[in-house]
Amino acid sequence: MSRIPVKPFLITKDEEGNFRLTVRVTRYNMYNYPLVTSTLQEETFRTMAAARAFAREEFNAEAGQYATK
Repeated sequence: MSRIPVKPFLITKDEEGNFRLTVRVTRYNMYNYPLVTSTLQEETFRTMAAARAFAREEFNAEAGQYATK
């Protein structure tokens, strides 16, 4: 695993064409090794903009904190 921190919000497109938001939290162990916990949110979104808006409202996300896959 890379030592570069991952972006905290991952937006992916599922097989039905809906967008899903995953919230990722990075912590470091005593050896400064990153440990990432990912939580897929239950909500689905019709557009990527709607997923970003949800992240801004619920998790105070800022520009540059999103990754897409």
